[in-house]
Amino acid sequence: MHAKQFSSVKRWIATSILSLLTIAFVWQGMFIANDTAMADSVMLADLGDRVENKADRDLDRSKGFIENTKEKVKETANKNASKVDRATDNDSLLENKAKKDANRIENKADKDAARTKKAVDKTQNIIESTVDNIKDVFSN
Repeated sequence: MHAKQFSSVKRWIATSILSLLTIAFVWQGMFIANDTAMADSVMLADLGDRVENKADRDLDRSKGFIENTKEKVKETANKNASKVDRATDNDSLLENKAKKDANRIENKADKDAARTKKAVDKTQNIIESTVDNIKDVFSN
């Protein structure tokens, strides 16, 4: 009978020790997970800021490129109209047509550039909103 009681006591001690170790690991894990989560949220916030800054820089460059392209198109249209003007020697019909075409091309370049810049702004707003939403998810 002593052997049976001794075996029961050993099982009870082993179970108690195992339970205490489990509680200790879980408790310590909560603190480690909390520290890791805080570090991750700080890292994600920094990453989000970098993504926003990079997107802003790239979108500003895109707007500059759009503006340069618009000016080049206008310049080319005016050069072509001038060439036609010089080549026609007072042929007012062709001259007028070339000038109208140049004006039409300039207007179209302005409209296309404005529409493209608007699309870039919309993209920038979407990127900023997405990054802010991701930051909010990880900061809570």
